Amino acid sequence: MKAFQAMLRIVSLMALLAICAAAEDGVVLVGAGSTVPAPLYSSWTETYNSRNPNLQVRYMPMSTKEGINQITHAIGDFGAGEVPLSDEQLHSSKPQLIQIPTVLVGVVPIYNLPGVTGTLRFSGPVLAEIFMGRVKTWNDPKLSKLNPGISLSATPIKIVHRGEGKGTNYILADYLSKVSPVFQAEIGRTASPKWPESSTIAQRSEDMVNSVKAVSGSIGYVELDYAVRSGLAIGLVQNAAGEFVKASPQTISAALKDKIIPSDFRVSITNSSAKDAYPISSFSWLYIPGTGKPERVRAMKDFLRWALHQGQEQAQRQGYTPLPIPLIAKVETRLQSIQ
Repeated sequence: MKAFQAMLRIVSLMALLAICAAAEDGVVLVGAGSTVPAPLYSSWTETYNSRNPNLQVRYMPMSTKEGINQITHAIGDFGAGEVPLSDEQLHSSKPQLIQIPTVLVGVVPIYNLPGVTGTLRFSGPVLAEIFMGRVKTWNDPKLSKLNPGISLSATPIKIVHRGEGKGTNYILADYLSKVSPVFQAEIGRTASPKWPESSTIAQRSEDMVNSVKAVSGSIGYVELDYAVRSGLAIGLVQNAAGEFVKASPQTISAALKDKIIPSDFRVSITNSSAKDAYPISSFSWLYIPGTGKPERVRAMKDFLRWALHQGQEQAQRQGYTPLPIPLIAKVETRLQSIQ
């Protein structure tokens, strides 16, 4: 795995250099990171790039870990992911970085259980026990109690999980650490959880969907947009108010109701206390140098302003959750500090 990751870094660096070399008269901004917003960022760059051939953006979906690794080593123009940067990553990188939200996302449980009618309900503690390998069959009493009236078989639960360094892992682990003391103690809040050895690894979001589709009795987790497009069953998740909530742009946005957003935007919004909030919600962020060459700074600001306005409309059309208008104003103020 480490050899694969090293090769991935080399290939990505070569790709970055090739893209930048191709920009003879204009500016090409290049970033890498999470696959969670990849369909949206692909759509964004296609639309944005059509505006001006001399101002282009390229995005390489890899992982949150790689996005952070590259931008903290001054590779590329921005990173992307769902893990808040540490104080050291923000302030020790040269140049120093800033972190801004681009959209809201929700991570949902997806499952493949033929013959089951109705949508399954999951509580946070039961999800924790499932992904820790302690609830082993679909008719476990803990699941049956949450789903009265639904006939569940003794089919073994087959876990599919993301690989190391993934933003989806972090969002789920952040949530499960809040609702399960056992999960917090044994696994904790991390983008690289230690899942059961018998589980299946899915490196990309697309791989997660395909793996769950391929195996009867399987369960996994993925960003809402991928889940909806997959056609797989999507579970309801119990929130802090005791409500079983369906993930949607409205319920994901509701996760902000009880939150105060700090000036550096590093905040967890999982397990919101709002009655209508979907509990496994998060920001997706960009990690950006706070200083740079004037032409690249101007290009970055232009792209980000576009993303915060026209890009938000596009995000909504694609099923992602746009940022609320007051937060957009706050982000725009922060962008003024980039020099």
